[in-house]
This record gives sequence, structure tokens and C-alpha cells, in this order.
Amino acid sequence: MRVWMAVFVIVAAGLTSAFAADMPAVGTVAPDFSLPSEDGSQVSLKAFRGKWVVLYFYPKDFTTGCTIEAHNFQQDQPEYAKRNAVVVGVSVDSVDSHKGFCAKEGLSFKLLSDSEHKVVKEYGSTMTFGSNEIAARNTFIIDPTGKIVNEYTGVNPNKHSQEVLAALDGLQKGAQ
Repeated sequence: MRVWMAVFVIVAAGLTSAFAADMPAVGTVAPDFSLPSEDGSQVSLKAFRGKWVVLYFYPKDFTTGCTIEAHNFQQDQPEYAKRNAVVVGVSVDSVDSHKGFCAKEGLSFKLLSDSEHKVVKEYGSTMTFGSNEIAARNTFIIDPTGKIVNEYTGVNPNKHSQEVLAALDGLQKGAQ
């Protein structure tokens, strides 16, 4: 049994590295994109220049972990505003799904639909669930100049918003 666990850990570590290798590196300019939001408007990353951006990828609307993560980001919106930061969520769900999710869960920040899977791939944030390719739970903090300054892979949705706020505090102190 221990041998199989060791093999699993080694294989899992290899998969994590493979995903991380496809991600844009910290210190590089974040790949720009334009995607439709829950209200049908097009939202581009460059529109947020001058602000800190928390770009988070999540697997699926209306699922337990994604709902917890979204609620925590929503609850902390005043804290993000104090830090001149915006939260933007991306999944491969449709605009209609995002619209329903925002309405049901009371979400006021932008959720973007990447139904063609282009942005999730560009950010190395895909995973396979059954026969479906979905977004992996990864987050990128992008500074006001558009540069990636922090990234998280396989995040814990229960504590992630607080983790991001703490990181923003450290990053903003260092930028002064």
C-alpha cells in the first residue's frame, strides 16, 4: 500500500509540474484577453490597467467549492476595493450559466465565459473531469502595470480570498 501511495505522490507531483510549466511565469506580462461577462458585455484584461487584478479560474458554476470560493470573494469585496483591486472569475461555463450563478449567489464581481477554452489554456489552467475539459482552480495576481506578481495552483476555496488579501498587502507594501 505504501509503495502505491509513493507512486501516486510522484505521479501527482509530475502532473502539477506539467501544469505549472504551461502557466505564464511570475514576472511576465499577463496575457491579454477579451471575454463575455455574465451581463453579456465584453471584458478585457487591459481595461483594468491601473488596478490590481485577482484573476481566478474555477471549474464550474453552482458547485460546492466554486460557490464557497465565490461567496468568500464577494464577502471580501470592500477589502479588495480598499486595495484598489478587482476580482475577475473565469470558467468555461456559458454566459447564461454565469448570469444565473451571479443572480442566485448575489455576486457583484465579473464572471467571464471562456466557452472556447482559449484563455484557460493560455493561462495553463485546464484539467479534465471525465471527458470534459474544465478550468483548474488557479489564481493570478496581476499588478497595475499588467505584470503577473503571484500565482496559486490548486487553491483551497475555503481560505483563498483571505490568502489573496494577505498577499496583496505584502505586494503593495513592497511596491511603495
